[in-house]
Amino acid sequence: MLHTSSPPIFYSFASGAELVKGLAEFILEAQKEALGKKGRFTVALSGGSLPKQLAGLIGNAGVKWDKWHVYYADERVVPLDHEDSNHKLCTDVLFSKVNIPKENIHPIDTTLLEDLEDLSDSYEKQLIDEFASKDSARFPVFDLILLGLGPDGHTASLFPGHELLAEADRWVAYLDDSPKPPLKRITLTYPVINHASRVAFVATGESKQDVLAEIMDDPARTSLPASRVRPTSHGNLYWFVDDAASAKVKYEKSLFKL
Repeated sequence: MLHTSSPPIFYSFASGAELVKGLAEFILEAQKEALGKKGRFTVALSGGSLPKQLAGLIGNAGVKWDKWHVYYADERVVPLDHEDSNHKLCTDVLFSKVNIPKENIHPIDTTLLEDLEDLSDSYEKQLIDEFASKDSARFPVFDLILLGLGPDGHTASLFPGHELLAEADRWVAYLDDSPKPPLKRITLTYPVINHASRVAFVATGESKQDVLAEIMDDPARTSLPASRVRPTSHGNLYWFVDDAASAKVKYEKSLFKL
């Protein structure tokens, strides 16, 4: 079991609008720390509803988009203009509305869609190019990884009971048997996720009540994929949820402040 530097910090907001505002402030603080240390801000994003919850960054003068380097925590193996593409979703709802350099966004290589091994190796090489020459860690150390939470407890493309939950060496892995479509995906592995400086889950809505309560209140007994996100000693784990999602959670909630 990985050592955690501190217990998760759990923020619950009365409304979606308050969550969006708090999440934006949190990201700005993470950006400030990263730029102060190394002059760049490395981020990995999931898809689903999460990109829309980054709306608080749009038009915010404090965001230094030219310093961002954005990767995907997971991606569906489809063309970049396909409706299932996380890259398309992030582009439509966020990147097309802000001044982020195109070269700072790192999608999958769509010339390799027919070979999942090559595709995941290619994406891992993108990470190596970004991190290996600048950091000395065994795994890349993202400044921030933003994750969603499925009602089944999955996060990124790490699903309950799947063999990828045991992956301990690769940075990027693939699956061709996703329990939800599309079947073919690539995903960051736990060693990468758990080496980030900050990992933040974002979860909203009543459909998340049961799974969120299980993860937060009974972590020793659950094997849900999201419960296995436990940053190592240099990292911290945060939850940004709304009151609808946290209605059944007994875990101590924190007052959001920076």
